[in-house]
Amino acid sequence: MDTLTLTPIAYYRGPFGSKFGLPRQSALAPDIEGRIVFEEPYRVREALRGLEGFQRIWLIWGFHANRPAKGEWQPTVRPPRLGGNTAMGVWATRSPFRPNPLGLSAVELVRVDGLELIVKGADLMDGTPVYDIKPYVAYADAYPESASGFAAAPPQASLQVLIPQDLPFSETQREALAQALSLDPRPAYQRDSGRTYAMPFDGADVFFTVTEDGVLTVTGYSKL
Repeated sequence: MDTLTLTPIAYYRGPFGSKFGLPRQSALAPDIEGRIVFEEPYRVREALRGLEGFQRIWLIWGFHANRPAKGEWQPTVRPPRLGGNTAMGVWATRSPFRPNPLGLSAVELVRVDGLELIVKGADLMDGTPVYDIKPYVAYADAYPESASGFAAAPPQASLQVLIPQDLPFSETQREALAQALSLDPRPAYQRDSGRTYAMPFDGADVFFTVTEDGVLTVTGYSKL
């Protein structure tokens, strides 16, 4: 049996240090900015030639925080999109729990910054290994009229987000944080309005509460 050994060509560096709070698809929080940092021997200028002509790129990456035991996998998973209560075949989902824990994301290429790439809208944790990069080609990669099963419409921002002005966030950080929080990062099974949640974001823990009428208030900030 043929096997394929994958070696990271780069690592993603971004504001989310854990799975909690991550958008569940790319582009749901389009202002989240990150950086693709290449490893040796792939940190080569010639390999980036022509990439600046593309507005979006595909990232093929690894679910390094959800690595199943070797040889173990489940044919069904319970997508958060369906409230975590309905089982679907693993091939019908983008769940991280799969035989080969690979992810695929289309992200905005903001610019080529020397030997690194600045991207927006990624649904990756800080430190995620990137195994390959391919240009997004609109005529071949976009089929907006295709049926999308149980994910026919994108998740909608469901919470109103309030971030106090005295918290030390830049405007760019505020916008990205508000986009991520508006998608409701709480587990589907946990909707306790009296609970304070903590979400790692850009080197800090961000604390927040959510009222029963859907208002999320950031209540504190603590450097990690």
